[in-house]
Amino acid sequence: MATRYTSKQTNEWLRNTMKKLGISSLDELSTMTKIDRGSLSRYFNQDRRPSIDAIVPICSALKVSSDELLIVLGAADRPDQK
Repeated sequence: MATRYTSKQTNEWLRNTMKKLGISSLDELSTMTKIDRGSLSRYFNQDRRPSIDAIVPICSALKVSSDELLIVLGAADRPDQK
């Protein structure tokens, strides 16, 4: 049965990914993506889904595929864990 990330899991993933890439804050991610900090916060708290125009810059900054980002943001099911 497929499941989705919770907002807590999404935030944990974001913290770990940013740390791994040396990105120190949402403000820095905002500068890199040219997406305001408030929107990024809402995306990663799963309060709002990103527009199609926001997906590519976020993926580029975090070095992930669009599939992975959509799964992490709770917009798509996780692949079945076997």
